[in-house]
Amino acid sequence: MLRLAASSIRSRAPQVGSRSALRCYTTHEQLPEEHQMIHEMCRKFADEELAPNAGKWDKNHEYPAAAVQKMGELGLMGISFSSDYGGADLDYLAYAIAMEEVSRGCASTGVVMSVQNSLYGGPVDKFGTPEQKEEFLMPYATGEKIGCFGLSEPGNGSDAGAASTTAVKTGDSYTLNGTKAWITNAHDASTAIVFATTDKSLKHKGISAFLVPTDAPGFSLGAKEDKLGIRASSTGNLIMEDVVIPASNLLGAEGQGFKVAMTTLDAGRIGIAGQALGIASAAIDCAAKYAVERKAFGSPIAKLQMVQQMLAKMALARDSARLLTWRAAMLKDTGKNFTKEAAMAKLAASEAATMCAHQAIQVLGGMGYVSDMPAERHYRDARITEIYEGTSEVQHLVIAGNLLKEYEQ
Repeated sequence: MLRLAASSIRSRAPQVGSRSALRCYTTHEQLPEEHQMIHEMCRKFADEELAPNAGKWDKNHEYPAAAVQKMGELGLMGISFSSDYGGADLDYLAYAIAMEEVSRGCASTGVVMSVQNSLYGGPVDKFGTPEQKEEFLMPYATGEKIGCFGLSEPGNGSDAGAASTTAVKTGDSYTLNGTKAWITNAHDASTAIVFATTDKSLKHKGISAFLVPTDAPGFSLGAKEDKLGIRASSTGNLIMEDVVIPASNLLGAEGQGFKVAMTTLDAGRIGIAGQALGIASAAIDCAAKYAVERKAFGSPIAKLQMVQQMLAKMALARDSARLLTWRAAMLKDTGKNFTKEAAMAKLAASEAATMCAHQAIQVLGGMGYVSDMPAERHYRDARITEIYEGTSEVQHLVIAGNLLKEYEQ
């Protein structure tokens, strides 16, 4: 289905830079037929295979291996990558739509999909050589293998230019030493993109990106983090002690790592916005269904104005954030700058997820506070979306910085 949709999308795609390049869609029903097909496919998959198991995976901290494999078969692990390397050849609007629906079913499964598409696969697809794509993209785009993105360190997170991990070139190889922290998919990945300093004197211009197999001698993992939410995906440290890799595993040019990281995070924020939208949608579903069924004072609580007000605020925040997310995705698809818009989408969607999850518990009352209902899981899952791939505070800086550039030119 994804291949058929991709063919239709390519045939209808406007030329980059044309006046009609950025269309405006406000509802799923207004989307082109191929995007509606993707939405329906992912919604069915989420309802039938993710949502029924999400609570169990969360409780047991269980990696959803079978679901991830199924996502690979559906083409969801390499949505925007070329079919030459196992991808589905779709656009980022399709990716945002798919991310929301998958995350509505299970936010942990959603972040596995997001890392695979945005953080790992994105830079390999954009900066990798044909040989690197053959080895490090094709089996990942099909879901056969999992990748991860090693940027953050124990001593720095948002300061991406302060990498203390080092890479020293000797002959035709590099030797890496250092630790990367808070890495999603750490314990399930076959390859990590690792950012390391190759020339400290150049500061952020001396950072390079490398493709590091996780089975390389000297490569080890820290303990799995015991997290508040997103428990079905693994998070841990990547530890490198004299890890030797071929010079051919350099991703992009030496000193280009900071650019690779920033370019990747711009696109990754669209994915996390999609994940946050999914959590918000799941919270709204939970609250609205309960409000219709739960009776108080002789009638459903859905008839109470205060409950209606909460549901209205939830829908408003979710739908507004969705439009920002679709806009950022379409800007990327048409080759326009989307840094500010991606930050806006990520900020709005993550705050909407947190608010909707909070209000869902409020609608459910005591039932929202126990694990018999999924509302408390949505609340826990939502919180991280305001932190990873750039905190909300960083998003404010990105938005303001890009806004001011428009007035300074």
